[in-house]
Amino acid sequence: MKKIVIFGATGNVGSYVLKYALEYFDSSEYEIVASGRRKTDFFKKKGIKYYPVDISKEADFDVLPQNDVFAVVYLAAQIPSYMEVYQPQAYIQSNIVGAFNVLEYCRKTHADRVLFSTTVFDLALYGNTGIPLKSDLPFKFDYKGDHALYVISKNTALELIEHYHQEYGLKKFIFRFPTIYSYNPYHYYFPNGVKTLRPVYYMIDRAKKGAPIELWGDPHYSKDMVHVYDCAQMLCKAVEVNRNEGLYNVGTGIPVTLQEQIETIIRVFSPDNAPSKIIYRPEKKAGGGFLMNIENAKEELGYRPQYDCMRLFLDFKLEMEINRFEELHKKE
Repeated sequence: MKKIVIFGATGNVGSYVLKYALEYFDSSEYEIVASGRRKTDFFKKKGIKYYPVDISKEADFDVLPQNDVFAVVYLAAQIPSYMEVYQPQAYIQSNIVGAFNVLEYCRKTHADRVLFSTTVFDLALYGNTGIPLKSDLPFKFDYKGDHALYVISKNTALELIEHYHQEYGLKKFIFRFPTIYSYNPYHYYFPNGVKTLRPVYYMIDRAKKGAPIELWGDPHYSKDMVHVYDCAQMLCKAVEVNRNEGLYNVGTGIPVTLQEQIETIIRVFSPDNAPSKIIYRPEKKAGGGFLMNIENAKEELGYRPQYDCMRLFLDFKLEMEINRFEELHKKE
């Protein structure tokens, strides 16, 4: 039976990708194996094979399956949004040394392919032109700031993957992630090391109370809002596709304006008898989103996004109520 090993299965994106993969693949043909740095019995209680592995430590890989590995889905990473104190060495250990160890695992087990998640910030300096970013654009990013070494570490991992692709014939599928929307019971992140409530949770909290919500900047400013299950669909299709390589933007290709986003949050979360009102603050700065060109993912993988803005937030509300991954993701 072909094994699909998912590194980063305890992460916010990885846990939902694991759930999707378990439902997507025929269990008589594929076996899904979960791995993450955390020691937990969460997966065992659900009958899912799980191996705790710190990808920066070569010896940890010995516990993993060594035979019949078909695909390695590499989602584990050190990312800026969860770095409470700036520690640049963490990017080196997790995203570069870790990449080397994952690729060595692929080589030793004769894996057919590796799927790797990289960052849209490698194209950050193209700016918000209103034109979707193509997947094959040359890198253009800022060498300053708290994201710089993160991007550099991810780009270094891409070079390592290219080496293993050319030297050992390892098939490679690269996925450029913008913000991936999925409910997480931990509502904070750490821009420049400062603990901050994520804007989407702030707006949802306001909407649930029927309180006014500020819309900063241009209401027509748009970005791609991709649901985690659309991301998972793209990854799963790349496991099956008969190709040697691919580079894909993860997205929907559908621009969502700030106006539509906030109006949708109000419709989904506000009380019917007391919906939130929008307060326009054009003098405040807003941005940070990207528009993604996904045409090659449609053509080469048969990818078809399923989640528009409304369906995304309806699922968000459902996951808030179920809170299925609270044990994995909850922090104080």
